[in-house]
Amino acid sequence: MGAPVSPPVSPPRVLIFGATSAIAAEVARVYAARGARLHLVARNAEKLARLVAELPAERTTSQAADFARLEAADDVVRASLAALGGGVDVVLVAHGELGDQLETERSFAAAQAIVTANFTSALALLVPLANAMEAARAGTLGVITSVAADRGRPRNYTYASAKAALNVYLQGLRSRLHASGVRVTTLKLGPVDTPMTTTHRKTLVFSKPTPVARAVVDALDRGAAEVYVPGFWRAIMLVVRNTPEAVFQRLSFLSGR
Repeated sequence: MGAPVSPPVSPPRVLIFGATSAIAAEVARVYAARGARLHLVARNAEKLARLVAELPAERTTSQAADFARLEAADDVVRASLAALGGGVDVVLVAHGELGDQLETERSFAAAQAIVTANFTSALALLVPLANAMEAARAGTLGVITSVAADRGRPRNYTYASAKAALNVYLQGLRSRLHASGVRVTTLKLGPVDTPMTTTHRKTLVFSKPTPVARAVVDALDRGAAEVYVPGFWRAIMLVVRNTPEAVFQRLSFLSGR
């Protein structure tokens, strides 16, 4: 008698918000190569169309959405799940914006826009996503945040504070959804050489999008709770977080602009 034959495994259904960012686009390509069914959501319809044109047409759908329109988030999530047949296996929330720190210090409107781009708009998506995945009792929900959130520094503390709020929200969401079998992965990325960081001086700690995207997919595969990408940032941020403030403020490479 031969060995039992395993039933065929359906291609995973993958939903990506902010799909046209350099990292998220690479993640989409990784999943497409695996045969995944993809639904991609992004703000820029033209960039989204160019990305979709690279991917298998029979397994890829898309929609343009302005994430700053918080009142539309429920409808965006509902339409996204419907495009995937009513359910999802992997979600990646990848949109965000660095913004101009100095401008956020001069203008509350600018600060509010950064908080919306990096926290509130993600929250608007996470509420309906979490409810749908909890009801299905399955799936992995990954969210890209930043190592910047581990400590406020003068150069980017408005952005960092929004990402820090997102990190705390994800901690609570992870514990809430644990019993339902839904995994929540916080992806703390270090700086990456992308269009988002064009104006930043590139140093040795900058990573490239392709290896970062592969590390993101690996973390989602494992259902890891919290991952630093690349991994060396865990040790760096352990030191940064625990440096006493009186010392921190004297170290220009940490506390400078």
